[in-house]
Amino acid sequence: MKALIIAATAAASLVSTAALAQQAAPQNPGPVIPGVCTYYNARLLAQSSAGQAVETRMQQLAQEVQGELQPYATAIQTEATALQTGGASIPADQLNQRRQQLQQRAQEAQQLEATRENELRYTLGTQRQKITEAVSPILTALYQEKGCGLLLDRESVFMMNPAMDLTDVAIQRLNAALPTLTFNRMPVPAQ
Repeated sequence: MKALIIAATAAASLVSTAALAQQAAPQNPGPVIPGVCTYYNARLLAQSSAGQAVETRMQQLAQEVQGELQPYATAIQTEATALQTGGASIPADQLNQRRQQLQQRAQEAQQLEATRENELRYTLGTQRQKITEAVSPILTALYQEKGCGLLLDRESVFMMNPAMDLTDVAIQRLNAALPTLTFNRMPVPAQ
C-alpha cells in the first residue's frame, strides 16, 4: 500500500516537474529538426482521460483496501495493548497462547496486505497496458504523419523545440479512442 502511494506521488511529481520545465523553456527553442520527434508517456498517462480515470479508480481501490485492512490492524493493536498492560495478571499458559494467536493474526494480516498490494499493482499494470495498447497505433500513425525518422522518449530530452513533441496530439487522439476505463481490483493470476 505504501509503495502504491509512493508511486502515485512520484508520478505526480514527474508531471509537475515537466510542467515547471515547460514554463522555464527558452524563448527561442531552436529549429525543428526534420525527422526527430519526441513523446512523453508519463504526461500522457497523467493527462489523458483514460489515464486520469485509472488514477482516480486506483485511489478509490487503495482506500477500499485500507478500509478492509484497518479492522485487522485495530484488533491486533488492541490485543497487543491488552497483553502488555494485563500481562502480569494473566496466567502464563494463557498469556503464551494469546501471544501465539496474536502473532498468527498479525501474520495473516500481513499476508492479506501483501495480497491486496499485489492485486493493486497487477490491476494498475493491466490498466496501463490497455492504455499502451490503445496509444501504440496512434503513435505509429503520428510517426508516419509527421515524417519522423527518430522518436525519442521526452524523459531523456532536456530541452527541445515543442513543435517536435507528439504528446499533445497523442493525448487528444487517445481521449477520442479510449475516453475512460472502468475496472475493479483484479486478482493476480496464479503463476
